[in-house]
Order: sequence, then structure tokens, then C-alpha cells
Amino acid sequence: MKEFTLRVRAFTLLLLPLLGLTVEARPKPKASAPAADTPVVLRGARLIDGAGGEPLADAVVVIRDGVIVAVGPAASTPVPDTARTVDYTGKTLIPGLISNHSHVGRVNGVKVEPGNYNRANIQRQLRQYEAYGVTTVMSLGMNRPLLQQLREQQHGERATGADLFGADQGIGVPQGAPPTDGMPAGEDQLYRPDTPDKARQAVREMASHKADLVKLWLDDFEGSLAVKMKPEIYEAVIDEAHKKGLRVAAHIHDLEDAKAVVRAGVDIVAHGVRDQLVDADFLQLMKERRVWYVPTVALDEATFIYADAPAWMGEPFFQNALQPALKAQFTDEAWVSKTLASPKAESARKAVELNQNNLKTLYDVGARLGFGTDSGATPLRIPGVAEHRELLLMTGAGLTPLQALTVATRDAAALLGLEDRGVLAPGKRADLVVLDADPTSDISATQQLHAVWRRGRQVSGPITAFKP
Repeated sequence: MKEFTLRVRAFTLLLLPLLGLTVEARPKPKASAPAADTPVVLRGARLIDGAGGEPLADAVVVIRDGVIVAVGPAASTPVPDTARTVDYTGKTLIPGLISNHSHVGRVNGVKVEPGNYNRANIQRQLRQYEAYGVTTVMSLGMNRPLLQQLREQQHGERATGADLFGADQGIGVPQGAPPTDGMPAGEDQLYRPDTPDKARQAVREMASHKADLVKLWLDDFEGSLAVKMKPEIYEAVIDEAHKKGLRVAAHIHDLEDAKAVVRAGVDIVAHGVRDQLVDADFLQLMKERRVWYVPTVALDEATFIYADAPAWMGEPFFQNALQPALKAQFTDEAWVSKTLASPKAESARKAVELNQNNLKTLYDVGARLGFGTDSGATPLRIPGVAEHRELLLMTGAGLTPLQALTVATRDAAALLGLEDRGVLAPGKRADLVVLDADPTSDISATQQLHAVWRRGRQVSGPITAFKP
């Protein structure tokens, strides 16, 4: 049969010239125009819009080309006849969480080293953030040149993992912060200028890399380092950054350092004040200058909580976020004993309480709050898990679940200057999280993840199916 087919094909090729035709002259099929994205309708869920409004029962969300085009009651909101409908009756929709303070490429397993800043490791981390409902991440310093490629990639419509923004390398202190012991950085991951001119040059270089923010480390890590950043250095950083149209986020711990850098013109206080209660002077500064404040309460909790071994550590939500080496560390009795006996554990417990008190005080006076955890900076600050712990700690400080969610979505987007996300409303990106339970009465319901959507596509399902 095969021989017969070959003979027919050869005869046809000989016949074509006699008919005035060539193989190339045969008409080619026309390429069909790509079909527009089919509209998607999410129907039946309770909707929390992220803007602080009361939840909407039995809602409809209409999505086209990755953007929300309509939101409203199912009974009165028109939907396209051609739409694909997803029934989320009994579920709750919230906007994707947005982290204003995380890091990528720092950790792999239990190791922190410059070599971890590679594409495969960062892509793994971004997938984990996304699976845990964190759809946008700001990597706040100690990045490598690879950030520029990854950021452009993650901004794309078909990217896998959370959207990525970055503060480029960041500016530290010679023989100071961030400490090389425990937080090592390569030469291309951090500037340590010793003069104002060098500080300005570092800012100019970061601006040429299209940094989204500038990061500086100001303090002495609770007295563990010999020096702090000199005022003339951080003043030069802030001044030069503002000339380049960039805002500056500052790592602080103590109240007096926070006051000093706010007076110098910083735009974002990248950690909560944890050495004492904030005073009226600081509150006035923050409000008058409209400086953003990112508490990162979960940072200190992570210092001791895993050695405490609470029951929730056995649940899939937590276990599925752990790489094998970290999972093994948590069951190592020697590690647990050493952690609990460390002076850092006791100071961290006090820091959590102070941070929560200061968070509530700042919220009550109308200061601008962002959302972040320093996740990804060390092995114990676990991407995705840390953000849900932060929500719990915020409500533990006295915020309502709706208030905490608004900070983690609408306000976090505003801190980054992102007007296209953070709330579920027409014209916004369809980045949202589907929950099996209602978080308005118990914020821990955010951990009951059913699905995550990014740019109008479902990108992950129940967290029980995720592996790091």
C-alpha cells in the first residue's frame, strides 16, 4: 500500500507542470484570526471587594481579557450570552493579596546564600506566593541584575507565579546593616557607600536599572552591629532618589531611627517600630508627611513560633509550604531547644506585642498602612504562610478582618502606586482568591484556599494540592 501511495504522489508531481501549475502555486489555506478571549462569569459567591465595603452575597463577576468588566448582584447584573460560567456558590471571593515587603532568591531550603538568586529558585518562590493567594510581590532589596528580566517576564499576561516588582540592590552600611552573618549578599546585590557622593551614585545606578523603589538599611539590628547609617548618607540617598522620581523605603527597628529617617523625607517605613510605644511626635510626622508604614509583625513571630510547635503546624496549609530541609529542621529537637533558649526568642515575643500595639495606634489615627512580612529573607519567613500569619496578627492587634484585608489589598496596591489591582471592581485586573469559608468573622478562613485567579485565569486550586 505504501509503495502504491508513493507512485501516485510521483505521478501527480509530473502531471502538475502539464496543467500549468506548480506545487508552490497551489492555493494555501488562510490563517484563521485568533478568537477573542471568551468572557468568564464567576457566579454565586460572597464578594469582599477589598475597598472596605460590606460583603456582597450571591455576586457576579464578569471578566474579559483578564480585566473585570462588571461586578454586582447575580439577580441584576447582565452577563454576556457567550460567557463561560463558573459556579462558586458557597465560596467567598477576595482580591489577590499584595506584599509590599518580601524578598526573592535569598533562601533555598534552610540556606541563605547569593547563589540562591537564580531563575529556577525564584520561579519556585513566585509560584508558591501565587498558590497561597499572594498575586503581587515587591522584592525589597538584595536583588541581582536577573531581576530586570524576571520582572518583565512576570508582568506578562501568561506568566506563571506572582507578579514581581523590585527595589534593585538596596543601600546598606559598611561594616553594618544588613549583617553579613546570616544575610550574606553578593557584590552585585548590595551597595555599601561610605560617602554621600557614592550614595548618590548608587541611587543613579539603581534608577538606570528601572528600580521600582530604593531600599536602605538604617539601624544596627538591636545593637548587634557596630554602626548605623550616617545621616549624611541616608539624606543623600533620599534626596537623589527623589530627584530621579523614586521613593525610598527604610529598614528600621527603633522609634528614634524611624523619626530621624521620616524627618529626612523617607516615603516608606519598611518595618514596624518595636523598641517602644510610638509617641505623639511620631504619629504627627507620619500623618503630616503621609509616610507609609509596613508593620511586618510576622517577622518577629517567625523567630519563635515554629519552636513553640502550635497545632496548626501539622495542617496541610502549613506543611505544603515547606521544603524538605525546613520540614526536617522543625522536627529537630536540638534546633527547637536552642531556639527557645535563645535571647532572640524572648525579645521577639516582646517585639510582636509592641508592634501590634503600635500598628493599632497608627491605624486609629489614620496613618497610611501597607502590608508585608519580610517573607523570603530568611528560611523561617515562609512565602505565602507569612502573609496569612500577618493577617491573623493584624486582627490580633485589634483590626477587624475587613480592615486587615483592605490593608492587604487596596492599600498595599496604593503603596506601590498600582491603580490596576487591589480591589474587585470594573476596570481592575482579575486577580482574586476563592475561599471555602467567609473570613469576615474569622480571618483564618483566608487559609481555606479553593482557587487563585490571576489576570482572569485560574492558576491554582486547593492548597492541599500544592508542593514547594
